[in-house]
Amino acid sequence: MKIAKEFRWEMGHRLPFHEDKCKNLHGHSYKMMVEFTGTEDENGMVLDYYEVKEIIAPLVDELDHSFMVYEKDTKMIDFLVEMDMKHLVTPFHSTAENMVHYFLKKISEANLPKNITAVMVKVFETESTYAEDEIKL
Repeated sequence: MKIAKEFRWEMGHRLPFHEDKCKNLHGHSYKMMVEFTGTEDENGMVLDYYEVKEIIAPLVDELDHSFMVYEKDTKMIDFLVEMDMKHLVTPFHSTAENMVHYFLKKISEANLPKNITAVMVKVFETESTYAEDEIKL
């Protein structure tokens, strides 16, 4: 059985390696679908949606109205610090693919119930583009 919940946030970023528009500062209205696969408990639930929100919401809140910045983009980090802007420094470029890996790692480190056998994360960078991956637990 699978259950899923959707989350949304606004975030800025840039891809300094990019040869076109994405090297510039810009932002997106991100959407993420998180899907849990597992067996139903004695009440017929895979995982309570309240528990899903308790796991995922803090991760999304950390990113909402912030700027995700690659740790080697030091000029950008200096600017964000100087301007006292909300930001998250990461060891990866802020591609949708890398964000999926980031979320999967964070979710897999949560204290998930034993009945959960897999987690899938799909991050939409725009309405028509997304990256998706799954981990087996």
